[in-house]
Amino acid sequence: MRIPSTQALRALDSFARHGSVWRAADELFLTRSAVSHQLRLLERDLGFQLLERVGKGVALTPRGRRYASDVRKALTVIADAGGHVKGEGIGGSLTISCTPGFASLWLCTHIGEFCSAYPDVALRVVTPRRLEDVTDPSVDGFIAFGDGNWPSKAVELLCDIAFTPLCSPALLNQLGGMSKPADVLRANLLHLGDFEDWTRWLALVGVENPDPECGIVFSDMNLVFSAAIAAQGIAMGDELTSAKALAEGRLVRPFDSTIKSTRSYFLVCEHTKLEHPSLVAFRAWLKSSLGETSFSARDKG
Repeated sequence: MRIPSTQALRALDSFARHGSVWRAADELFLTRSAVSHQLRLLERDLGFQLLERVGKGVALTPRGRRYASDVRKALTVIADAGGHVKGEGIGGSLTISCTPGFASLWLCTHIGEFCSAYPDVALRVVTPRRLEDVTDPSVDGFIAFGDGNWPSKAVELLCDIAFTPLCSPALLNQLGGMSKPADVLRANLLHLGDFEDWTRWLALVGVENPDPECGIVFSDMNLVFSAAIAAQGIAMGDELTSAKALAEGRLVRPFDSTIKSTRSYFLVCEHTKLEHPSLVAFRAWLKSSLGETSFSARDKG
């Protein structure tokens, strides 16, 4: 049996005490879907049912209540142990450089979880001028977007990403729907930095673009998504950085076809900083959070 994650155990404990997903979500500063996801993962890891449907809601099964009681005791022991070594935990300053699009569209919506887990870490997040820049000496770790080729640096893959067309429901209605891939050419194509992503996707679905450099080019992913949400065109995006907009219905996927990016997200640092306690904690949290998100990502800015 896999050892359950601490986050999943905290979700169970909070649900057991409050009796509802939304109260647990409020306490843990998570979305309701995130809490439900953690409980489903916990059931999978344990191999038995924790929740059962009761009327229009859910409640713990008898076995789930017993397990939640044991989890509560274990968490209390862990909390007490932390109190015994107060002042000896992970602290100090930590500066992370992150590409602007990933920072605003993913990191900023999750970073509170890290701060709650490591309240003694003084965190600073900065953005680089170039997505692949890992040269700032004041930075402890870089969330960089590139091909992974940073000689003399410690490099760890965070996630591969895939692109797919994204647009607003309003634009989809204005176009009368899109039944075939060639229909994307009836709207402005929104580009990030260059025309590569749309060129590759159109080639994948067998659509010839008479004007390969048509559309609007933006320098930042936030601008691309803002234009797409405002029904100004169709973006080439991913389900990680656009997760919130997709969940809220501000963006939709007109087609399922995706293209794998030639670049990925990496965590990069100097070898001398590799074992820095706060960076080790941040790296573990980041990989766990990205893994639980289970999305493909996309960001060039």
